Amino acid sequence: MKQAGMGRVAAWALVGAGALLMLAPFWFMFVFATQSRTEIFTLPPPLFFGDQLAANIGILTNKLPFWRNLGWSLYVALCATVLTLLFCSLAGYAFALMDFRFKGLLFGLLMATMLLPSFMNMIPSFLVMDALGWIDEHRALYLPGAASAFGIFMMRQFAAAAVPRELVEAARMDGCGEFGIYWRIVLPLLKPALGTLGLVTFIGSWNNFMAPLVVMRSAENYTLPLALRSLQSPVNTEWGALMAGSAIATLPLIVLFIVSSRQLIAGLTAGAVK
Repeated sequence: MKQAGMGRVAAWALVGAGALLMLAPFWFMFVFATQSRTEIFTLPPPLFFGDQLAANIGILTNKLPFWRNLGWSLYVALCATVLTLLFCSLAGYAFALMDFRFKGLLFGLLMATMLLPSFMNMIPSFLVMDALGWIDEHRALYLPGAASAFGIFMMRQFAAAAVPRELVEAARMDGCGEFGIYWRIVLPLLKPALGTLGLVTFIGSWNNFMAPLVVMRSAENYTLPLALRSLQSPVNTEWGALMAGSAIATLPLIVLFIVSSRQLIAGLTAGAVK
């Protein structure tokens, strides 16, 4: 009994140490956001908040159109999330509950695209965006990935498990159209998976650096990751301002995760236990 109690204490201590280790970068980011560049590089580094937050935000807004960049990040992330949920749920419904020619082949080809490393798409994507005249356009950041293979696969698996085929067939016999079935029957049953996919998509779009780096040209149109990267220079980086911008960019994700963590876990584990 005593050994079991000691083992439980050791397990909690190990988990606590791991949590502190993972939270340390966030703590230092918020602390450095309130320190000057000179104070950041003192040894030992500051462990508690300073009084330079307003000055760092002033430097940040002087060097960048920061609030405009923040607005563009929010716009792109929301558009990417809404379009991904729409197209992936439609495709997932079709693959799970509709019968059509070459269904298996098309799904197999879709899954095969997940095997390709993302960097292999950079040059073809740039050429397509250039041909469409979308260079330095924000639609180039959310339209190409609106029907992601991962999202379609997730929706298809969840729809196959959560939506009774008999219910869909009964709706068809009653004369309901396919879009009506999708909107009135399938979509409400997909809410757990939609919440999870929406959260993952929003975070991925918010943190996306490579796509804006490839297609965006003007600082006024940068999203936050690219705008903050432009602050760095070989000799004169304002690290306090950079940390302040990073902290502001991280806060919405922290709040979003706290609010929707249960939804995320429920969506990821849905169907795992009968």
